[in-house]
Amino acid sequence: MRAVDGKHVKLEHGFQGCQVKQGKHHELIVPHQANVSFHPFQSREECRENRSSSAFSTGQSGISMLDQAQSPIDDTSLSSASPLCPAPICRQFWKAGNYEDALAPKTRIQSAKNHLHVHPKFLHSNATSHKWAFGAVAELLDNSFDEIQNGATFVIVDKIINPRDRSAALLIKDDGGGMDPDGIRCCMSFGFSEKKSKSAIGKYGNGFKTSSMRLGADVIVFTRRCDHNRFTQSIGLLSYTFLTRTGLDRIVVPMVDYEFNRTTGKMEALLCHGKEHFQTNLAILLRWSPYSEVNKLLSQFDDIGTHGTKVIIYNLWFSDDGISELDFDTDPEDIRLRRLSKSDAVPSKLINEEHIGNQFRYSLRVYLSILYLWVPANFKMIVRGRIVQHHNLANDLKFIEYILYKPQTGGTADGQVVTTIGFLKEAPQVNIHGFNVYHKNRLILPFWHVVSYSDSRGRGVVGVLQANFVEPTHNKQEFEKTSLFQKLETRLKEMTWEYWDYHCGLIGYQVKKAPLAQNLVNDSLNHVLKSVPHEPVQLIRSSNSVGMKRPQCDSFLESCKTNKRTTLGPDVRDMGHTIETQPVSSTVGLLNDKEAMVLIEENKKLQMQCVEHAKTEDALNTKVLWLKQELQEANSEYNRMIAELNALEVGKTEKKVL
Repeated sequence: MRAVDGKHVKLEHGFQGCQVKQGKHHELIVPHQANVSFHPFQSREECRENRSSSAFSTGQSGISMLDQAQSPIDDTSLSSASPLCPAPICRQFWKAGNYEDALAPKTRIQSAKNHLHVHPKFLHSNATSHKWAFGAVAELLDNSFDEIQNGATFVIVDKIINPRDRSAALLIKDDGGGMDPDGIRCCMSFGFSEKKSKSAIGKYGNGFKTSSMRLGADVIVFTRRCDHNRFTQSIGLLSYTFLTRTGLDRIVVPMVDYEFNRTTGKMEALLCHGKEHFQTNLAILLRWSPYSEVNKLLSQFDDIGTHGTKVIIYNLWFSDDGISELDFDTDPEDIRLRRLSKSDAVPSKLINEEHIGNQFRYSLRVYLSILYLWVPANFKMIVRGRIVQHHNLANDLKFIEYILYKPQTGGTADGQVVTTIGFLKEAPQVNIHGFNVYHKNRLILPFWHVVSYSDSRGRGVVGVLQANFVEPTHNKQEFEKTSLFQKLETRLKEMTWEYWDYHCGLIGYQVKKAPLAQNLVNDSLNHVLKSVPHEPVQLIRSSNSVGMKRPQCDSFLESCKTNKRTTLGPDVRDMGHTIETQPVSSTVGLLNDKEAMVLIEENKKLQMQCVEHAKTEDALNTKVLWLKQELQEANSEYNRMIAELNALEVGKTEKKVL
């Protein structure tokens, strides 16, 4: 296909907006009706006939608008060729909402037509829900992570160069199932989501718009999909620069689609609304995207393969200081957020700064390493050419306990959650604390402070839990403030105080309460003590002995306690972490301090093995539940496809008979 020439192409009248059908009642057909489907073996002529009458109700229009009336804009502003891609009017995100739509005449809203009038300013105001730029990046990665069920094996996050002005742009690419022409229109619209899996992270149909517009003024999407014997590729542009520069008073999203022709063996343009309409969309893409020539635009599909999606965000936002929010220069293998220099920090503060509990705030690589509680072995996140190593925050803890919590409303349980809680291994040197709360495998609240730490009470206490019984807000950076969430917050506060009060002595603070957990002594030590009935023996404090509140360990704990009581007799006082015997006789030579130390160290190792086995079991149980759910959904999809195949076979048979 040849490039669009320099002449101006007039926009199609009315843009084929939402339609109102006449009947007993006026029914508003919104831009993407879910019940509209197309036969996978339709000819291009049938496609044109079926879609021209409901261009926007099925999401198949080349220029997508979320309302109906046409904006009277100057044709030259849309399709005139230019070697440079215009920059946004304002490059600072928090000031970019000062939208000036006086550049174009106002559109008269026709009161007789029911439609939603969405102004371009909504793109900016909608994106302000992301206060943190990395939260916006995570939203885009969620889309790729959800594609694992469609065969995705990687997602790439990298810096590329905008060929128009040589500025930095952000690339996010995966090899998932991709989107067909209907799918990309759902992606570009508000509130439409095709994710039906219960394990899917996204569900609101708003994440792509908020996240992309939070990171930059413009985003272009290239996507390919191959299914049902149909191979398509589509390009869509959501450009705040285009809307502000032309002064449009509604959102216009130019898109073009191509389909593989088995006869010619080539990709051909889908002209469902005519050639002129297609060329208009293409002209806007060439004018406002980073690619000013058709061959350069289409070459972006070369590294996608037969399926996948590539998202390029350009005209990245600047900070108040006039520099890019995203820092690509400090670390060539990372993307960072710019912050004040810490080179003059004192050593004690430097330990805090270098800990993962602080690094995730400004290092994308670190943040992505903890973003998901569990990552399939065959899926890789690649940041600037290097694989992100998954990091389990529970592995950073010592003196671990597992606490079961069952939230209730109206006297009935609303689920349960097992919280892993302990001290950071660097405690008390690091002043980092809080709970890492996941939802459906996705980190929502990292190192969430549920209590104030003014007097060091709670210092170094960190927890990890997955709370699927509460719902996150649409930006996935906090939870909805429901009564269940408030109960969870209250319980985590209590949990922090309880853990600290009973175990702070393990990291050098004065114990405020006697520990509830009993110190475990192995059978060999009990046997030796039993053979020494006369001389006092005092054992040193065990630095790694805390209780485990897991059901499978209850019998083990109880047997140890019973054995200890029957072996040592009534004169032994168990202080939780110090075990003493009352003086009785004079045969201490049978057990010296060195032997006691060896036995205690062996006991500590056995306890740690028990903790690790419990953690492994918990992770495997979670994985089993997830796999069972995925298997059930896969079986349902298989049965649906078999039924569809049978229906197609019946249709073919009937056609042959006729």
